[in-house]
Amino acid sequence: MLKLKPMAIDTYRENVAYLSRDCPLYRAEKFQGLAKIEVSKNGRSILAVLNIIDDSSLLGADELGLSESGFRQLGLPAGEVVKVAQAAPPASREAVRAKVLGQSLSAADFEAIIRDIAANRYSKMEIAAFLIASASFLTTDEVLSMTRAMAAVGSRLTWPDRLVVDKHCIGGVPGNRTSMIVVPIVAAHGLTIPKTSSRSITSPAGTADTMEVLARVEIDIDEMRDIVGRAHGCIVWGGHVNLAPADDILISVERPLGIDTREQLVASILSKKLSAGSTHLVIDIPMGPTAKVRSHTDAIRLRKLFEFVGDQLGLTVRVEITDGTQPVGNGVGPVLEARDVMRVLERDPLAPGDLRSRALLLAGHILEFDPNLRGGKGHERAKELLDSGAAARQMAEIIEAQGPPPASPILGTLKQDVIADADGTVAAIDCYRIARLARLAGAPTDKGAGIDLFKKVGDPVQKGEPLYRIHAAHPTDFRFAGEMVAEDPGYHLTPSR
Repeated sequence: MLKLKPMAIDTYRENVAYLSRDCPLYRAEKFQGLAKIEVSKNGRSILAVLNIIDDSSLLGADELGLSESGFRQLGLPAGEVVKVAQAAPPASREAVRAKVLGQSLSAADFEAIIRDIAANRYSKMEIAAFLIASASFLTTDEVLSMTRAMAAVGSRLTWPDRLVVDKHCIGGVPGNRTSMIVVPIVAAHGLTIPKTSSRSITSPAGTADTMEVLARVEIDIDEMRDIVGRAHGCIVWGGHVNLAPADDILISVERPLGIDTREQLVASILSKKLSAGSTHLVIDIPMGPTAKVRSHTDAIRLRKLFEFVGDQLGLTVRVEITDGTQPVGNGVGPVLEARDVMRVLERDPLAPGDLRSRALLLAGHILEFDPNLRGGKGHERAKELLDSGAAARQMAEIIEAQGPPPASPILGTLKQDVIADADGTVAAIDCYRIARLARLAGAPTDKGAGIDLFKKVGDPVQKGEPLYRIHAAHPTDFRFAGEMVAEDPGYHLTPSR
């Protein structure tokens, strides 16, 4: 029996336990580094990957350390005496081995694998093996089985309304923060839209990061139900309401590996929507040379897969292929994107027109799901709700219901204008590079960091005129961003004749 000690180590969704090499109780061969162990006490237990510590100043011989996520999940106080045992290997590992060897898996195989992943029975290495094997080959039936399995684990929301709508963008285009405009428009119309959104993993901001500039997003299921009951909608962080939790674990391994196949993308998105109780869904697929989806052929294939799996799950899915050739809006990063959103909702003359028009397009498609709205009137109704101020009032109601944010971030005070080196016209903007630049500047960890765009594709520029401004909060981030700009600013100009 060992005393529990919380370790201030963020292992990002992986439970990690720490044991002193001098521990006299657990020196058997089975308690070596990277082994899986079970930590338990009074009916509470977690599975964790074991790491061995040689520095006695960090951990005593009679102590068991737990990473932040493991300590939080176990839910016992520091100093509690816990039992440690070797964890039995998950039975579903044989199915993973079969997938690695190129075999197709059954629905029962996927159910077992996803259940074990959600229960933290797999290490990140084992998850990586499953993901890489799945990226190599998944049939459409396997995609469907994986989606169902992911939706079956964790919470499942139900709503009194027969029509529950939602919207999702597959990402890849900086500043595309349409959800925060679509939700209040749709909610103002009276449709139920419980929007659960993600935090960023590799982008400069997720919808939840940007909404957190304006309101609290870490909200539990009971609160979420109450907010939606009052305001018809919400914009909250999905990771806090335990919807398809295996998906969050898979994403934490996918992103560093750069794995983002259309099959895994569809399973991830539709499992979350099914768990959230959605019945009707609009999917936004931006397509462009530096976006996530780069060809019309790939966009059509992805659309057809969304439609097939959605149909099998009983979801009504409409897929819209949109312009992904350049960033949307003017701001990239939470504070700047929140500014753009509020400018659109408040009909500010400085509101970015492309963000407004795309939000109206998507909101119009969602409103078309309403059987009481005449066909073809969705866009007109969305525009009416935005222009009348009804959407802005609805957003204020949602913000009030969710409560104030944990902090009031300000725009990064370290600034650098990136200047045009010649007269010309903006011919192209590299979405991927602008997103990376905003990340290097500190977004979204520093919500005030990011990029403020002054010029878009087709705009004329003069030599010495600023193309965009970098905002950072810390000198190191500011320096990294500046070094990247020196290599390639991400803007390509057609010189004036």
